[in-house]
Amino acid sequence: MKTEIRGSVVPLITPFRDDLSIDFECLARLIDWHVREGTHCISVAGTTGEPSSLSIEEREKLFEKAIECVDGRVPFVAGTGTNNLEDTLRLTRKAEGLGADAALVIAPYYVKPSQEGLFRYFSKIASSVSIRIILYNIPGRAAVNIEPETVGRLAEEYGNVYGIKESIRDLDHVTAVLSLCGRDFKVYSGIESLCFPMLAIGGAGHFSATANILPREVAGIYDLTVAGRWGEAADMHFRLFPFNDAVFWETNPVPIKAAMSIMGLSGASVRPPLSSLSDENMQRMRKLLSEHLPASTGAGK
Repeated sequence: MKTEIRGSVVPLITPFRDDLSIDFECLARLIDWHVREGTHCISVAGTTGEPSSLSIEEREKLFEKAIECVDGRVPFVAGTGTNNLEDTLRLTRKAEGLGADAALVIAPYYVKPSQEGLFRYFSKIASSVSIRIILYNIPGRAAVNIEPETVGRLAEEYGNVYGIKESIRDLDHVTAVLSLCGRDFKVYSGIESLCFPMLAIGGAGHFSATANILPREVAGIYDLTVAGRWGEAADMHFRLFPFNDAVFWETNPVPIKAAMSIMGLSGASVRPPLSSLSDENMQRMRKLLSEHLPASTGAGK
């Protein structure tokens, strides 16, 4: 049985060189840094990884390189979802073949399927593989909400439907999911400012873009709550609040990549149709980092 996936799951950026090719050397450095800093799980090709700008072949290569770098030190989750069933099946089977711990499968974006359509889509994926499936509910990008009843049907029907990443601010929705699926069903916050509150109602952890720049602190929220040190976890929640706001000044991952370039972690390049952080927000980011972060992260070492 594979290790349970709990705590801080970093939705890692996909680092690009100036020519917009994938910088696999930087990817390896980032993964090593995250393991050293206490990140509990590595995930690639989620929203923060710009998956829609990557070809299917690039995503497969990204899985290969990332799982090689992780080398079993922490669990690994591959973002395999697309808005095309056959592409999603291909990527999910690839992740399974490589030995990934789970596949993160987004609701098919742009299509706006019904709840029955979503059930049948995820059913086809879950029944075609044995790898654990983490559903990805992000109505702001997919334009459809995976309702709790649909999640409940999937969890009851398929033993490998392991959990769900909820990028939704409605904690009643999350409570309904846990009520229908059971308290052992893994629910992860996909909203940065809800990482701490989600744990209080039974969440298993969080996918937080902020972990790309503050891995130790984002992991610390989970570690502190598990240790029963809820007051200190709340303190960390408030400390992270300005960063959780900053990473969405513009479309994710543009601000994250800008911050990482300032910190010497990676380049700031994003693929079209995304564009670089505005000059005004870059100045704001420099100010935020200079006021709240140490001079060196040690990430490039």
